[in-house]
Amino acid sequence: QVQLVESGGGLVQAGGSLRLSCAASGSTLANHTIGWFRLVPGKEREGVSCISSSDGRTYYIDSVKGRFTISRDNAKNTVYLQMNSLKPEDTAEYYCGVRASPVQEMCTTPRMRPGDYWGLGTQVTVSS
Repeated sequence: QVQLVESGGGLVQAGGSLRLSCAASGSTLANHTIGWFRLVPGKEREGVSCISSSDGRTYYIDSVKGRFTISRDNAKNTVYLQMNSLKPEDTAEYYCGVRASPVQEMCTTPRMRPGDYWGLGTQVTVSS
C-alpha cells in the first residue's frame, strides 16, 4: 500500500508561482512512475507531468512546458511540481498518482487503473 499526500496548493495571481509536493509513504516507489494530474469540474482528468522514480525521465503536456518542472527526492519519497508563470487556465484540483508504467504512458492515460495509488488532491487557483 502507498499513501500519497499532496500539499502546496493555494490562491495565486497570474504570473505567480507555486510548488506542489507529493509525499509518499507505506512503500518504496522504486520502478514506478509518479505523476501530477489535474481535474477541472466538467472536464476529463489531465496528466500534467510525470517522472520515473528509477531513471528520472520526465514528461510534460505541451501547455506547461517551459513553465512547470517536476522533480523527485527519492530519499524523502517526495515528488515536487514547481509551477511558474501560472495562468488562470491552470486552475484545477491537482492530484499525484503512482503507477507501475512508463512515464509517457502514465501521463497520457490519466484514467484510474487497478493498482494505481492516488492522493486526495490540492486546489490551485490562479486569479487573473
